Amino acid sequence: MEKSDKSIHNICIAKIKRSTLKPYDFKWTKFYETDSKNLFRNYPFELDNKELAICSTVINSENFSILTTRKLITLENGNLFSGNLTNAKNRLYGEFKSKKEALTFGSAELENGAILKYFIETGTASMVMIHGVGTAISIQNTRAENFKKPLK
Repeated sequence: MEKSDKSIHNICIAKIKRSTLKPYDFKWTKFYETDSKNLFRNYPFELDNKELAICSTVINSENFSILTTRKLITLENGNLFSGNLTNAKNRLYGEFKSKKEALTFGSAELENGAILKYFIETGTASMVMIHGVGTAISIQNTRAENFKKPLK
């Protein structure tokens, strides 16, 4: 059975909250328990009607990563990259425990083999993007596998 955007959102938020220490007051990283699509209306991308924002690391207007229920979007130095999470693979998380660097990059391998980087705020905040992306990819892959199974 296909999961709705709301269901994917709820599962990802629950995983983020279970994996992240309070307080959730990070410099650049946030997760969105309610529909926050309006926060991104002036950004250089569009979200589908039912698509929901899960979490983000927004450094400034030229550098951010946003995870939605359908895709991962990164703007790095003004260059926009995005990819659908269906059949993606979770890859590296960079030096997310670094005490010297405030940011690192995680990466996901998309179905077409392209590598999509995403910003991770280091330290406790890293759990938001790491678990958000990992959980969303896992759900999308389960969804894709269910479509491949023959009906009984």
